[in-house]
Amino acid sequence: MVFIAKEKVAIASDHAGLLMKSAFGEYLEEMGYEVLNLGTDSTCSVDYPDYSNNLAEALLKGSVMRGVLICGTGIGISIAANRHRHVRAALCHNETDARFARLHNNANVLALGARTTGLEVALDCLRVFLNTEFEGGRHQRRVEKYS
Repeated sequence: MVFIAKEKVAIASDHAGLLMKSAFGEYLEEMGYEVLNLGTDSTCSVDYPDYSNNLAEALLKGSVMRGVLICGTGIGISIAANRHRHVRAALCHNETDARFARLHNNANVLALGARTTGLEVALDCLRVFLNTEFEGGRHQRRVEKYS
């Protein structure tokens, strides 16, 4: 039997997203993904830009092709991530957002708010985000204009 490893996915959060990040790590491992945990691993207050920077660095180095960022609302951590030209972080609130983030925008980072999105909905977003391919076509030229 040949074992084909699934992709490695990076996950990072601030203190507000810690519980959701932990649940995501378990879910990803159950789905066969390798998880790169970029912190935080504490409920002590931290600054979310530090963790979005960690994920941006992992993407730049090629350690991962996609990642997940979580803070209280998902807003701050996605803004911080998108300051990096190679990051396309999409703040998603439901499966439809996650699907179109991949289909039309080729998002490489899923951003979520732990205080604004329930865990089951967030897990649905993650599943859809990981299982949806970029459509390309007319969307490719738009994505190329991001950088």
